[in-house]
Amino acid sequence: MKGFITLLLLGLSSLTNLSYATEQAEEIFKKLAPSLYQIRLIDHASGEKSSIGSGFQISSDGLIATNYHVISGYARHPKKYKIEFLDHQGNKGLLTLQSVDVINDLALLKRSTEGDMPFFSIANKVPIKGEELFSLGNPHDLGMIVVPGTYNGLKKESFNDKIHFTGSVNSGMSGGPVVNKDTEVVGINVATSGNQIGFLVPHDKLVALFNSYQVSPPESIERQMAEQLSFNQDKLISTILNSDWHLKHSNADKEDALVLAAVANCSLDENTYLSSRFFTGFIEMEFRYMQAKELSDTKFYSLYEQHIKRAGPANKASKDDVTEYQCHHDIVAPINNGMKRKSIFCTRAYKDFPKLYDVLYLGASIDKNNQALVSHFTIAGVKQDSAMDFTQKFMESVSWK
Repeated sequence: MKGFITLLLLGLSSLTNLSYATEQAEEIFKKLAPSLYQIRLIDHASGEKSSIGSGFQISSDGLIATNYHVISGYARHPKKYKIEFLDHQGNKGLLTLQSVDVINDLALLKRSTEGDMPFFSIANKVPIKGEELFSLGNPHDLGMIVVPGTYNGLKKESFNDKIHFTGSVNSGMSGGPVVNKDTEVVGINVATSGNQIGFLVPHDKLVALFNSYQVSPPESIERQMAEQLSFNQDKLISTILNSDWHLKHSNADKEDALVLAAVANCSLDENTYLSSRFFTGFIEMEFRYMQAKELSDTKFYSLYEQHIKRAGPANKASKDDVTEYQCHHDIVAPINNGMKRKSIFCTRAYKDFPKLYDVLYLGASIDKNNQALVSHFTIAGVKQDSAMDFTQKFMESVSWK
């Protein structure tokens, strides 16, 4: 048994603690190893492994949880790949994709069984801050890994909940369970920032996905993903539109010897992974004021134009995923702020998710000679009505004072 386990001991300063942690890890291994898997995405044409992660069984009839990003290639291109598991005894088998939660990076897979099998229990309460937890995985050819760590609550300023875990979530452990001392799942490995900083999906997200699947399995994974993307972005846009937008005053900095500039920007520090070439769910805004001190109108306009050209989509997408941008140009002169500006509104459609778009808006003042105000935003994966509502509020927030 011991040949199948690698124990990473972090911050243990004495032999007594080392021995205790080793005993705990071995006990966890004995109990949970039969329900922990390596998850492999295999390219049909080459037979090569495209990605590797971990997964764990959550029901006696062979339902397995993992991260969506581990099997995203199959979810997007089911004819190109197949999904395999490798268990703790080296046995392999095929898995079918049953359901996904693309927002929280979760997926449910199913293996065939000949009878009831052991499975992980899901906790019914949230850990206490500072509680010791154990992150499990079955990456590459190392066998099962047990990593002790600490629960540090939810990540701050995150729109979708993530747990901050002090422990090394290693490559290939994505999708593996994180358990408490009673071996109950309290989170799912999802990402690492290095330096003993890991992030987990809270266990309640898995419970919600499992319960939804039990009541009504999705008829189409693609349609399920589209509905989840729409719902999440609608919720985000609604939250922003219903919030107070405060004026922000920025101190002017010297952009060069002849121009003063003041910049205010904000962005959502997270996005939704659809594939290695396609991210969505992102929002960012920027306002840039520029003033020339001793510069001709022509030279100032040239510098101004360079900043306008820098505006672009904030999310990553390939030509297989989205159409080319279609843009509408107009001259806008709002009554309330006395600033005439050129507005450019561009959209590109998602090919596999109807009614979802990436939106790019750019507004540039055109009537102030040696002064200029450039404002722009990008939104990824939004419906048309939400995009128009956001654009209206954004344009109304831009004023010349």
